[in-house]
Amino acid sequence: MRRIMAGIGIVVGSAILLVVLFTSWYTVDESEQALVLTFGEANETITESGLKFKLPWPIQQVEILSKETFSLQFGYEEEGGEIKSFPEETVMITGDENIVLADLVVQWKITEPRDFLFNAEDPEEVLFDATSASIRSIIGSSTIDAALTSGKAEIEAETRDLLASLIEKYEIGVSIQAVQLQDVELPNQEVRKAFTAVTDARETMITKENEAKKYQSQKMNEAKGEVKAIASRAEGEKTSRIEQARGDVAVFNKILTEYQNNPDITRQRLTLETLEQVLPETKLYIMNDDGNTMKYLPLQPDRQQPPAVAEESEESANGQ
Repeated sequence: MRRIMAGIGIVVGSAILLVVLFTSWYTVDESEQALVLTFGEANETITESGLKFKLPWPIQQVEILSKETFSLQFGYEEEGGEIKSFPEETVMITGDENIVLADLVVQWKITEPRDFLFNAEDPEEVLFDATSASIRSIIGSSTIDAALTSGKAEIEAETRDLLASLIEKYEIGVSIQAVQLQDVELPNQEVRKAFTAVTDARETMITKENEAKKYQSQKMNEAKGEVKAIASRAEGEKTSRIEQARGDVAVFNKILTEYQNNPDITRQRLTLETLEQVLPETKLYIMNDDGNTMKYLPLQPDRQQPPAVAEESEESANGQ
């Protein structure tokens, strides 16, 4: 009996020694974090990598958790390059009472291991439900145009903020890194076709409005340019008329001075100049009748006389 008891003692001691030996240390990788439990109570979080020591089991235990970023796929599942959709999860109503399908990806990390392990039975399920509530709330306050076209970035940002606030209230030990909408579409082909037609018509309307505004701007610029040109020409004409008037006044003043000094000569000169202007093609002669012979002085040469002389020369040549 003594030998049997001694053998049992040796076996038990060896087992205890092995348990102490193999449960008194653990390793933490670069991408991992550890939570040390003393009699089931969390009291220390290890974030530095390397070889660590602890009290043997069952006094202390270690829970190893990842520090990497996880992806929560909402509305679809991708396995082996194949995508499986779950439309019953993504169907929701917009603020203008239209139905859309919206699936997204949530990037999240474990930041509080204690809360992740003990505050919720299934933290990922809580995260999934919070994601569903957040995206439905944001889509429910958005229009279908924003959800399908230019408002996706704003919807993503608002969904992320709302989801982060919910997760903070639930205290499940995770933090939201990013929210990305994967696809937002209409529920069936007919609705898609009708919405596409409406979108095309709206884009055509915007294009036509832009063309009309461009044409209006072009015509306005042309009209403004023409107004400036007319104003410039009018200003030039005004300046020209003023300068001409000043010149006429100066000439008149000079003529007036000459008239005051020699009225008869000036009067005759003005008469002749006026006749020359009024009758530009008329020949002017100055004649002096002294009773015997009328003398005259042609002021312009007779332009028809040279051809007559030329004709007489030709007749003389023919006669010879």
